[in-house]
Amino acid sequence: MLSGPQNSSLDAQVGENLRRLRLRIASAAALAGRDAASITVLAVSKGHGAETLRAALAAGLTAFGENYVDEALPKIQALREARPVWHFIGRPQANKTRTLAEQFDWVHGVDRPRIAERLSAQRPFHAPPLNLCVQVNVAGEATKGGVTPEQAPELLDAIAALPRLKLRGLMCMLPFDLSEPEQRAGFARLRALLEAAQARGHALDTLSMGMSDDFEAAIREGATLLRIGSALFGARG
Repeated sequence: MLSGPQNSSLDAQVGENLRRLRLRIASAAALAGRDAASITVLAVSKGHGAETLRAALAAGLTAFGENYVDEALPKIQALREARPVWHFIGRPQANKTRTLAEQFDWVHGVDRPRIAERLSAQRPFHAPPLNLCVQVNVAGEATKGGVTPEQAPELLDAIAALPRLKLRGLMCMLPFDLSEPEQRAGFARLRALLEAAQARGHALDTLSMGMSDDFEAAIREGATLLRIGSALFGARG
């Protein structure tokens, strides 16, 4: 456990990082003619311990994103009384779906019907529906998960028919070496897929796109949820 002065320093640093981040979000939102309040900051907490997450809670953040189930579980337990919203943002594996269904509020990165089926069957009946985002590989990268843009409508239809799940939207990750126009083009493609799904009757409200290096371009193209790690917490430990 950190001492009082160390806690105060950590709280101050995370609070200042969040203040700067919100200024940048507000500026990008203004350029897009959007209300910054419509954009959620998801604090990507992988690689950071419970004390750092407590500092984020003290700064006003309420949602955390984790990539690895085994790393996330001790933090979920440590912060249980604070009741943050937990998002799993890695690629779900079949042998981890029960834990995801039981311990998380959101699962991003869904790109296979079988994973959605398992999450549906394993979500506890006493819990609210599990929020899901479908990951789309808009850049066609062989090293990243996600369905192709052409496959997305079929997967959305399949998930929407499953019980115990609430289909919320789409998620993507872009390559790190893109120019801003290229970033915007990738994010615009995801937005177009969301709008097409809405036109087909899906009540989607979430575009999970944009990270520390490209969130301003994502905001310009309609992002509603930003997955922010280093801009809040610095390099991972």
